[in-house]
Amino acid sequence: MSIHQLFPSFTVEAAMVEAIGKLKAAGVENAVGDARLLLAYALQASKEALIAEPGRVLNARELHNFNIALFRRESREPMSHILGKREFYGIEFDISPDVLDPRPDSETLIEAVLLQMPDKNEFIRILDLGSGSGCLVLSLLTQYPKAYGVGVDASLKALKQFRKNIDKLGLGERAQGVRSNWLADLPQTWLQSFDVIVSNPPYIPSHDIASLEPEVKDYEPLLALDGGEDGFDCYKDILAEAHLYLKPEGLLVFECGIGQAENLKEMMEAMGYENIFIRKDLAGIERVVGGRFGGL
Repeated sequence: MSIHQLFPSFTVEAAMVEAIGKLKAAGVENAVGDARLLLAYALQASKEALIAEPGRVLNARELHNFNIALFRRESREPMSHILGKREFYGIEFDISPDVLDPRPDSETLIEAVLLQMPDKNEFIRILDLGSGSGCLVLSLLTQYPKAYGVGVDASLKALKQFRKNIDKLGLGERAQGVRSNWLADLPQTWLQSFDVIVSNPPYIPSHDIASLEPEVKDYEPLLALDGGEDGFDCYKDILAEAHLYLKPEGLLVFECGIGQAENLKEMMEAMGYENIFIRKDLAGIERVVGGRFGGL
């Protein structure tokens, strides 16, 4: 018996049953949660409203929108691309295929900065290298109301998305986006002017990309993933110049991949960083490495 025979009028309940089955068959990990989000998106309703009205019948337009969204997720397109948004650190960011999908792991970096810079009323300057959507620097600006942030990206399309999020969050007077290949094209007047530099650079070894989940390897920008042969190319490029743009005792904080933290710590020590710390994410993985520049 088909789903349409079980539910002659296509209801919220029927849509959920169909979506969960298809998403599980496609290998989607969170099939139930994604199905509910897709249906809420298609119906322009809250998840709570769907739970309260399982017998609500979808009209033709809603059913059409739902089928399109479901097909996209069956194809393993990321939810953030379908919905056009992603929540990060309690903030909703607009997301496009031109930027890396913000992940909960990266919130560990925000927490690390907050621990190192506990005075939220400081007038600090924050530089985000490889800013993408802006989730790192803009989240930090919401925590430091007197801070100013600069997002740097080599991609014009990524910078466009970053500026959309600046406007969305009402941070136009405290943030700007700059195109540069890491620090290479930044103004000389910015030397020794930043209190904090953060970065979630590409750190996946080139040969590992083909084995990643379809949501990542097939849909996310390669520029935001490929860290070179050993995954450390971008860290080397950033460490070569980051200290020039930090104020004395300035803070540099990186996100890193599984098994990279100790090597990254040694690289930072070799460049004169002190009081180096490593923080684990919620899964217990060493995800963030940071330290203060003490001089070469």
